[in-house]
Amino acid sequence: MESNEIKIHTEFIKLQDLLKFAGAVETGGDAKLIIQEGRVTVNGEVCTMRGKKLRPGDRAAIDGETELVVT
Repeated sequence: MESNEIKIHTEFIKLQDLLKFAGAVETGGDAKLIIQEGRVTVNGEVCTMRGKKLRPGDRAAIDGETELVVT
């Protein structure tokens, strides 16, 4: 699994914004679609909430292939 660290300078980042910021998706619509399809996990659990707040230490993965680690 490919792992990428994503550094944020705020308290949290919303899941859909993380996917866009990391370049995992091109648009917010793409992020919404893959999240609603259940293709994204947060800390090992399927997450269908695009507004889910991720904080440093949280991990998101897409299709079990690309992992984004919030730092």
